[in-house]
Amino acid sequence: MKSLLFTCMLVLWLVAASARKSDQDSQLIVGSLPGRELNGYFSDPLNSRRARRAVSPADEPDDSTISEGGDASDLPTCLLCVCLTGSVYCEEVSPDMTTVPTLPKETAYLYARFNKIKKISTKDFAGILTLKRIDLTGNLISEIEDGAFSKLALLESLSLAENRLVKLPMLPAKLTSFNANNNLLKTRGVKANAFKKLTKLTHLYLADNQLEAVPQIPDSVQILHLQNNNITEVNVDTFCKSNDTYYLRPSLNEVRLDGNPVVLSKNPDSFTCMKVLPSGRYR
Repeated sequence: MKSLLFTCMLVLWLVAASARKSDQDSQLIVGSLPGRELNGYFSDPLNSRRARRAVSPADEPDDSTISEGGDASDLPTCLLCVCLTGSVYCEEVSPDMTTVPTLPKETAYLYARFNKIKKISTKDFAGILTLKRIDLTGNLISEIEDGAFSKLALLESLSLAENRLVKLPMLPAKLTSFNANNNLLKTRGVKANAFKKLTKLTHLYLADNQLEAVPQIPDSVQILHLQNNNITEVNVDTFCKSNDTYYLRPSLNEVRLDGNPVVLSKNPDSFTCMKVLPSGRYR
């Protein structure tokens, strides 16, 4: 009889103990048991902090932010800019971008508009031979080293509009579109043959500068903007050829000379080779 009673009490105790353990397990959450590790995570916030401190500083991610007034060159390009396959977009970057960012080797299109880039050096695009378009509109560029663009054999479109340029660099031969509107260019800063060898150039924008004369324009040009300069003279050799009465410019569809002091009607023979007359002052 005593043996049976003892057995029953033992069974009841085991059932109660099992129920208490099950209840504890059902309330268990990550962080509820100090000093234990659950599914690979530390359950105790203090232990977790200690574990992070134990990681080598070289292996820890750097969560610090750049100090106010810092330079964008301190940060990786694709953290500051949007990098897609072959394209890099760096527009109005904060903190200020004062130099051309280091580009991925496969970059074909760079848009770095409305920043505070001041100078373009030969090393900025060295080795990036895949570039087809560069847009640096709206920066503070006042100096470009010769050779900065000339070795970019695939470059087709280059915009340096709205900067502070007083002279133009050497340009790559395959360029089809060049925009240098709204700079400080004078004729002495544009070499006489600056565009002569650009046999694929179709769009040339040199408006809102300080040019005193029309530069030599390749036969391939279709759109030419020279408005709002200081051009005072246009003669028969500006667009046509005085020694070739059969010479024609069938590709030249638009020429803007408005906003210049030159009176275009003074030299009517200056446009005989063109199918359209330039816009500008005729009286």
